[in-house]
Amino acid sequence: MNSSKELNALFTLIDDPDQEVYQTVSEKISSFGKAIIPNLENLWENTFSQDVQERIESLIHRLHYKDLVTDITDWSNSAYQDLLVGALLIAKYQYPDLQSGPVLQDIEKIRKNVWLELNNFLTPLEQANVISSILYNYYSLKGNEVDYSLKDDFFLNKVLARRKGNSITNGIIYQILCDLLDVNAKIINIPRHFIIAFYHSDYNPDFFLGHPQEKIHFYVDATTGQAYSHLDIEKYLKEMNAPNKAIYYKPLSRKKIIRILLEELSHCYQKPYELEKRNELQALAEILS
Repeated sequence: MNSSKELNALFTLIDDPDQEVYQTVSEKISSFGKAIIPNLENLWENTFSQDVQERIESLIHRLHYKDLVTDITDWSNSAYQDLLVGALLIAKYQYPDLQSGPVLQDIEKIRKNVWLELNNFLTPLEQANVISSILYNYYSLKGNEVDYSLKDDFFLNKVLARRKGNSITNGIIYQILCDLLDVNAKIINIPRHFIIAFYHSDYNPDFFLGHPQEKIHFYVDATTGQAYSHLDIEKYLKEMNAPNKAIYYKPLSRKKIIRILLEELSHCYQKPYELEKRNELQALAEILS
């Protein structure tokens, strides 16, 4: 049987009421890979049964998810985990047809505007003021506290399009800019908050043996761009009844940042019919463990 005839035969069985038959059919269709999605979309457009359309949507999602598992695994195993690429992979969970071009152009526009204002004579605080001014004032990026009812706050493409995110995605954008501009500022692991730490130029977390707080000039709130002192952070930890651990002041790895993004995004899917999506996101997070 050639593939065209086999597909047509499989498609006629998508509406089979027997769950075991449908399970076998769906697994066989999935084995064709992502290339079969246009055929499924065409079938969806020419189907009037809502139940069949829902089954087709589920099959398309399964194919996109399978592809995403591969991409995230490859990203995790790569020598350099590019933070922007990682965040865009997560956005593809909700927006599988996402084109990265417009997002890359947005980031490049912001980077160029910041770069034009930077020079080698600026202090770290002056650098932070330039970045925050361009990002939060000129570009008008707004920040919400993490709110699980606002799914789009977790997807970088939507954050850039709406210019509104949460502390996690705003922090990711901030660090992406710092990485591109060779500014030694990274997201750190303060409990329940994404904070950017501006480190001394000679700080290397892989070799420094002292308390990393000694190598931090100051901090920036990723939600608003406001600068914080050491005293501000210590006060925040006291209010949280959290010990002042050295680990809080070490930069998060890019893999850990994306894992946190996935774990927090999974909490957006709390309704019973969303259980499968929550489990899928948690499985993606486990790839990065």
